[in-house]
Amino acid sequence: MKKIKILLVDDHSLVRQGLKQILELEGDLEVIGQVGDGEEAIVKAQTLKPDVILLDINMPKLNGIHTLRRLKDIDSTIKVIMLTFYEDKEYLFETINLGANGYVLKDAESDSLIKAVRDVYSGNSYIHPSIATDLVKEFNNRSTKEDDDMKLTKREYEVLTLIAEGLNNKEIGCSLYISEKTVKNHVSNIFKKINVNDRTQAAIYAYKHNIKKI
Repeated sequence: MKKIKILLVDDHSLVRQGLKQILELEGDLEVIGQVGDGEEAIVKAQTLKPDVILLDINMPKLNGIHTLRRLKDIDSTIKVIMLTFYEDKEYLFETINLGANGYVLKDAESDSLIKAVRDVYSGNSYIHPSIATDLVKEFNNRSTKEDDDMKLTKREYEVLTLIAEGLNNKEIGCSLYISEKTVKNHVSNIFKKINVNDRTQAAIYAYKHNIKKI
């Protein structure tokens, strides 16, 4: 069985050890590296080639936001989950724009962390439920663009609702009885129409506008 390779980035050794123990209880997860600051994370990400990076926001030398920006500049497809305390939520909107793939609270249940890693590895996004509402509020407060849901076709609307539920393209295709290639085309059109760059931003857009299955 292929294991999901994970790089842990947090300046607290005890936090890293705790996360490692939780993750490696799962047979499909493997921590291949641990580092304590952003500069080390950038080096290790290039040498170890992890599938998913768990990245703390508050760190010495190079904080999580600057580290995320550097990582995405090096490889925009790299998958990064931000580790945060609830009080750090004001930084999360910025990390969305930088392309973070997920958000997990440090005091969350272990099941949430494991689900986040698996979801992000599979190409989906993960937003911890307790901060999703705040992210939507922040998105709403900062958005100056006039949004018009009617610009989406009925099929695009359906696809967007399923993106918000965390389904990948293959799962969306099965649900709507269309090919995965067709789903990819719809997703691309949706991103352009609602002015977002990735599935996380699309999901937040759906939450913000209360877009649900008809």
